[in-house]
Amino acid sequence: MKKKILIGAGALVALVAAFLVAWFVFREKPVEGSKEVSIEVVNSKGESKVYELKTDALYLKEAMDEAKGLEYSGTESQYGLMIEVVNGETAIYTENGAYWSFYVNGEYCNYGIETQPVEDGDEFQIVYTAE
Repeated sequence: MKKKILIGAGALVALVAAFLVAWFVFREKPVEGSKEVSIEVVNSKGESKVYELKTDALYLKEAMDEAKGLEYSGTESQYGLMIEVVNGETAIYTENGAYWSFYVNGEYCNYGIETQPVEDGDEFQIVYTAE
């Protein structure tokens, strides 16, 4: 009886291993991201630079990280990453009365870049805004 249980367990392990190997070999391989999005940066002079990308990013920060040539930095706060510099231009409200505004599909973003969802076809804007 024990011999049959051991043989059955061995067969089950072999079957699971065969399924895992088959899945790994034949699974869909990612080539490019499945979402097409654009990120437009508008600087203090009104000059615009658009970054088009195909991505699988879930959130805007991930898409920004993937956009070739887009550079940004900021400081962490209780609300998340506060963007202060985009493509070499600084906008810090307490220093120069300016800040970076973020829009998605023409509407002001309701979330920070770390939690702003990215959907296929989204058009993001990062706009230098001064008061």
